[in-house]
Amino acid sequence: MKGKSQYDSDIKESFRPSACGPVTARVLMDQFPPEIFPYDVNELYTRLGGTKIGLSKGSFIRNMRKLLGTDWTVAKCDIADVKRQIDNGRLVAAKFDKWFNFRWRGGYEFDYHWVPVIGYEEQEGDIELIIHDNGGRNRPSQVRQLSYKKNEPVLSFVKIEPKT
Repeated sequence: MKGKSQYDSDIKESFRPSACGPVTARVLMDQFPPEIFPYDVNELYTRLGGTKIGLSKGSFIRNMRKLLGTDWTVAKCDIADVKRQIDNGRLVAAKFDKWFNFRWRGGYEFDYHWVPVIGYEEQEGDIELIIHDNGGRNRPSQVRQLSYKKNEPVLSFVKIEPKT
């Protein structure tokens, strides 16, 4: 997979602080031939319903369904499905959201952020998610590992797969 930072120079400057959702969608769709999904991050920001405070999971799902059409499944999923998707060679979108989950304390990796899940490792009593962090104002784009168990209260997932 080819990662991307939400602070890359090709992304409109005013979109960068809240472009993690559209960047995640672009990275997930880069798994497929380019003619299937020709949109760049700036187009996705608008088409998916990005705002200065981010992109809701509902908007992500609803608008990706519109862009991809009926030959695709775009749906929320649980950790078991995340593992199946990864095992089948497909990335998954993860959304960290302590604000709208009303989880103010907990030491989560992110307060509010979308990232692609690119792998996982079973650990004793936990699952280490391997993510591609889209970066932040003072944080480069990079591959990271983090605890599912620690972040579970603020995590949700979205899968994107072609229907067979």
